[in-house]
Amino acid sequence: MHITGHHSSALLRRASRSTTTRLHSSLSTKSPPSSSPPSPSPSPAASQFRSHTTAAAFRSVRSRWSHGVDWKSPASLLSQIRTTASPVLDRFHRTLATIASENAFSGILTGLPKPGGGEFGKFYSLPALNDPRIDKLPYSIRILLESAIRNCDNFQVTKEDVEKIIDWENTAPKQVEIPFKPARVLLQDFTGVPAVVDLACMRDAINNLGGDSDKINPLVPVDLVVDHSVQVDVTRSENAVKANMELEFQRNKERFAFLKWGSKAFQNMLVVPPGSGIVHQVNLEYLGRVVFNTDGMLYPDSVVGTDSHTTMIDGLGVAGWGVGGIEAEAAMLGQPMSMVLPGVVGFKLSGKLRDGVTATDLVLTVTQMLRKHGVVGKFVEFYGDGVGKISLADRATIANMSPEYGATMGFFPVDHVTLQYLKLTGRSDDTVAMIEAYLRANNMFVDYNEPQQERVYTSYLELNLSEVEPCISGPKRPHDRVPLKEMKADWHSCLDNSVGFKGFAVPKEAQEKVANFDFHGQPAELKHGSVVIAAITSCTNTSNPSVMLGAGLVAKKACELGLQVKPWVKTSLAPGSGVVTKYLLQSGLQKYLNEQGFHIVGYGCTTCIGNSGDLDESVASAIADNDIIASAVLSGNRNFEGRVHALTRANYLASPPLVVAYALAGTVDIDFEKEPIGVGKDGKEVYFRDIWPSSEEVADAVQSSVLPDMFKSTYKSVTEGNPMWNDLSVPESKLYSWDPTSTYIHKPPYFNNMTMDPPGAHGVKDAYCLLNFGDSITTDHISPAGSIHKDSPAAKFLLEHGVDRKDFNSYGSRRGNDEIMARGTFANIRIVNKLLKGEVGPKTVHIPTGEKLSVFDAASRYKAAGQDTIVLAGAEYGSGSSRDWAAKGPMLLGVKAVIAKSFERIHRSNLVGMGIIPLCFKAGEDADTLQLTGHERYTIDLPNNINEIRPGQDVTVKTDSGKSFTCTARFDTEVELAYFNHGGILPYVIRQLAAQK
Repeated sequence: MHITGHHSSALLRRASRSTTTRLHSSLSTKSPPSSSPPSPSPSPAASQFRSHTTAAAFRSVRSRWSHGVDWKSPASLLSQIRTTASPVLDRFHRTLATIASENAFSGILTGLPKPGGGEFGKFYSLPALNDPRIDKLPYSIRILLESAIRNCDNFQVTKEDVEKIIDWENTAPKQVEIPFKPARVLLQDFTGVPAVVDLACMRDAINNLGGDSDKINPLVPVDLVVDHSVQVDVTRSENAVKANMELEFQRNKERFAFLKWGSKAFQNMLVVPPGSGIVHQVNLEYLGRVVFNTDGMLYPDSVVGTDSHTTMIDGLGVAGWGVGGIEAEAAMLGQPMSMVLPGVVGFKLSGKLRDGVTATDLVLTVTQMLRKHGVVGKFVEFYGDGVGKISLADRATIANMSPEYGATMGFFPVDHVTLQYLKLTGRSDDTVAMIEAYLRANNMFVDYNEPQQERVYTSYLELNLSEVEPCISGPKRPHDRVPLKEMKADWHSCLDNSVGFKGFAVPKEAQEKVANFDFHGQPAELKHGSVVIAAITSCTNTSNPSVMLGAGLVAKKACELGLQVKPWVKTSLAPGSGVVTKYLLQSGLQKYLNEQGFHIVGYGCTTCIGNSGDLDESVASAIADNDIIASAVLSGNRNFEGRVHALTRANYLASPPLVVAYALAGTVDIDFEKEPIGVGKDGKEVYFRDIWPSSEEVADAVQSSVLPDMFKSTYKSVTEGNPMWNDLSVPESKLYSWDPTSTYIHKPPYFNNMTMDPPGAHGVKDAYCLLNFGDSITTDHISPAGSIHKDSPAAKFLLEHGVDRKDFNSYGSRRGNDEIMARGTFANIRIVNKLLKGEVGPKTVHIPTGEKLSVFDAASRYKAAGQDTIVLAGAEYGSGSSRDWAAKGPMLLGVKAVIAKSFERIHRSNLVGMGIIPLCFKAGEDADTLQLTGHERYTIDLPNNINEIRPGQDVTVKTDSGKSFTCTARFDTEVELAYFNHGGILPYVIRQLAAQK
């Protein structure tokens, strides 16, 4: 494998933005194949040595990088390969020893002894630095510190970077930049397909520039879990899993074959096939290492993933967060991540949860508190005696929803609860012993039996767990928590309120409307608030045995009392892994869930991302014909309007047991404390309290039903695939053979006509406003997600290319085709564009003609006329998921800049990664206060010389109406400026690679 130009990032940070030519001459050429380089980055001389001595050997064993090795073992891939080419590799390892001595901190390289003699390996010891500041650092910052020390060669990572992190208490408030190298990268198929498409396209581009296309390979372990493609087509059937998987393969065969090609064509990439589980649960139960032992070098596990809920792994004490596909690709290719050293909010937990209160209630409470506190761009670290009282699964639930409360991470340091979970999930005793010994030796382990050293945090919050009460969240945002006892009153206020996050503006006289319809020969009715979708789904809760078994207990009690979910409620259960099925069967509770319609429909991410499938035609007609505010209740983490299903305008997040309870009630318009859920056998009214299990009942079910062998047997065969996956035939070629007629996989135009000369910095002249937004425009509004509307530009394109409407599939499944995704950008049916003066929908005004057009058609007209466009926006622009296409799509539409009050962290970075200028209005200003209508033409006065631009500098924006205002250029680091100079991060990497000889 080959190094990918990552040294140039450090040069750009530290050498006054030297010219591209200078950078090229400083790049090394090759690096060893390692699952994560144990030694610091080599000097150019050492790299040159390796290029002559090891390249042939590595090529000869290349096929073993992705196949035929125990990638889960703590032993490194290198040690397994050594037997194949030992003479060359022996010389190589002697060279590695020399390189290691070049590390500025080689003096603290320490052996970790095994209790029975010998040693686990060596590690860079933080205590050996003997610096009292380190003892006060949050645990999450210690992980960043260890990475910087381990990779410190005074070239890619300098002593100054290390000092910034050690002095975190003083440097973090100054928003200083540091480099960070994650140990691995995690992908799911929706976001993973475009990543692999880009890698394949980069191979073509470097080939066209005369470089070696084989240089495009991941340098760290890349795990891709296919989990986002299953749709809930078949429900309430014992055959649902098989039927839905058959449909999944029919729709996605081409994509799956492409991913299987990628797993063979690219080194160090593992693809976990469909039907295995949700990526974050697979990561938690199986992929997470906690501590790496790579060829005898010990270091903490860390991961970046192309799904925002990668943060779930933080519950296991692994530092992980979501990044855009663009950033993930750079990390795969050896680019160190440039990040602003974050502040850390210390969140103290005390006390214990009350009886009947679930982890979901806790996380919704935490989410609301942190949203109110303000944690965007920060780490949140949980501490206090209360942490030791909550299970690992509960911690993972809280960590999972970091994007919903806005933090980069919600981190739980490793303690005894973590070690118990590792053993429960089948990690070996030796591995767990190594993890504990390393973390204790490096002051990264929390022992609640010992006095706690006081750590310093940027700010503090505290929650007594006993104060948490049952709740749900909605109807349109995850942080709009509603205590269960207040739900009925809150629902009625939502009906009354004007249209907004907490309002539907239903006239009083229409609020009691009843829509009667015929459901397969049976009389049925819907009202405002009627539940039409009840889904136990998503990564947040389906990893948590207490709430999953709790749902089973609710179903059991309801069955025994004679309650039944109405047949027109679309019920579904999508576990996060096969382990859940095993313990639901072991407990005997699955049969009761089946009786209530909660049959298992598949293993993957379903309703939470809009893969809820169609509603029954009679239900859909009743909603649409009567303008009913129908409801969905799901155990997910996202409930933005238009996401779960186009016909459910009220969407509530709830624990799995509450999902069952609301399905039984059939409406969210109910006071569970005072009103019966229904009438059971013998005509007796049944109340919520009659079906709700106690904490003791749940704990007993968990204790007797969740067993280590279930995890071992499930994951023993997870990479063996299934017959449908194994039957996919893929070519062995290193370059992908693009099919120009494909509507799934298409070669994107990013690198068309690319030369070795970067395009340079640029401003914007006389640009039109494509869209004018208010606050809280999420990436669900920007990026194509969910179903493809029959009247959309994407639908028109598919029909023109011979695709039947029944085969449209979802936008997520077609993320590998830029032509579809460009047409789906800003195509959300609930989007509110101020240019349309209150009209809701995916259209805009073409300013020169005044015509109302789809966003894609308007953008196409501007592009055809050679006219640039910008987007105006309010606060929190780009929050949410689906992140890479939220930047790629606008770039393909011709958007050159976004001017907003504030940006979500990853989205802002991704805009830069695609060459789009992010600008922030000055505090107290926005488009409204500046009286901008969006009908003006905008000129952004940015210097053409990259050396004249500084991170965070002021930029003047002028309009043709005579208004002029000042914005802040949100290039937050000098590395981002370098990317902008090259037209984006991927062209930047390609040019560095193509220059290597």
